[in-house]
Amino acid sequence: VGQDAFMESFSSTVGIFQCQIYLLLLGTCSGLKVSVPSHTVHGIRGQALYLPVHYGFHTPASDIQIIWLFERPHTMPKYLLGSVNKSVVPDLEYQHKFTMMPPNASLLINPLQFTDEGNYIVKVNIQGNGTLSASQKIQVTVDDPVTKPVVQTQPSSGAVEYVGNMTLTCLVEGGTRLVYQWLKNKRPVHTSSTTSFSLQNNTLHIAPVTKEDIGNYSCLVTNPVSEMESDIIIPTIYYGPYGLQVNSDKGLKVGEVFTVDIGEAILFYCSADSYPPNTYSWIQRTDNTTYVIKHGPHLEVTSEKVAQKTTDYVCCAYNNVTGRRDEAHFTVIITSVGLGKLALKGKSLSPLASITGISLFLIISMCLIFLWKKYQPYKVIKQKLEGRPETEYRKAQTFSGHEDALDDFGIYEFVAFPDASGVPRMPSRSVPASDGVSGQDLHSTIYEVIQHIPAQQHDRPE
Repeated sequence: VGQDAFMESFSSTVGIFQCQIYLLLLGTCSGLKVSVPSHTVHGIRGQALYLPVHYGFHTPASDIQIIWLFERPHTMPKYLLGSVNKSVVPDLEYQHKFTMMPPNASLLINPLQFTDEGNYIVKVNIQGNGTLSASQKIQVTVDDPVTKPVVQTQPSSGAVEYVGNMTLTCLVEGGTRLVYQWLKNKRPVHTSSTTSFSLQNNTLHIAPVTKEDIGNYSCLVTNPVSEMESDIIIPTIYYGPYGLQVNSDKGLKVGEVFTVDIGEAILFYCSADSYPPNTYSWIQRTDNTTYVIKHGPHLEVTSEKVAQKTTDYVCCAYNNVTGRRDEAHFTVIITSVGLGKLALKGKSLSPLASITGISLFLIISMCLIFLWKKYQPYKVIKQKLEGRPETEYRKAQTFSGHEDALDDFGIYEFVAFPDASGVPRMPSRSVPASDGVSGQDLHSTIYEVIQHIPAQQHDRPE
């Protein structure tokens, strides 16, 4: 029986290969077409695997035969099970492992084992006016899923920049056909002058380490049925100091010079990029001598009460692991009035001061012009009075009826009337306008002054 089954399987296999040649040349096999979604299917050990198959034909059929064969590399195909119409005939060796529900040609494998890995061949025969045959082959792989990887670092204590080397190893307990990939900050790590990988890519070697190698490293492991990524690991790399700077909370900084006011307390702080953190020392230079005045990142300087003083300081940063150090030199100038601040303030306010001065000058000038125009007529009157002849002045006194000028204060109307002799007359308020010249001859301006009229003025005859 075994020999007959073998011969039947062998003849079926030959027919399958012949039909595949026809399919390549014509696209169909005598009107019958068999198709599968994928020619490679990945399965997980211990789980069920379903191999879907579809077929179709356009001729009348009295019988439909479906046969499944299994082959490993370099071995002859082995019969698994077959059916005619709805009757299934399994190989007794595999009757509990493989399942088929005709006329559906799909195959169920449950459970899947490593020994089930290989090529599965399905052949469909249609009996009608003649016999039509078509087949397909599906490659099945079996794997264990990947367990979560763990990354180990050597040396675990860390490495010194430009001196030490570092090795990252990815460890995985379970999984088959593993593929390793190293990620730094979620991006693949590539080979460079300082990085290299082992043959299986499960080890990353960095020699020598630098500050740029610091980052979030992880190991991604994949296989045909799963993938897992390790936790993030940050290698310990000792470096620095880099970028040493000195800053302050007050004062004016220009380059390496700080200008502060007298009596003002200023706080300096020194910083640099380094791991582990630096130790800081502050050094003062005075009269060609240097001495350490303080340890730590901060230094407070209180300016002395002098007109001006210049002092040089040095901030020294030291990394006790890398053995490297750096220094920052700066000068503190103490001024009595804050020359730097005043200069800066003067520059910013000079346009405003100029505009304000010009505006004040214009306002004062306009006021003076207004006052000059307002009081100019009184000056003219005064000049005319001072230029009159003494006889006229005495006539005016006699006309007033008073010998003492102090008694002549009061309100007067000075009116200039034209005269034939050209000498103006100054009549008093009591002279009627009709006694000489009519009102139309008046051509001068009338002014008023404070008046005090003595009682005896009315007793004298005019």
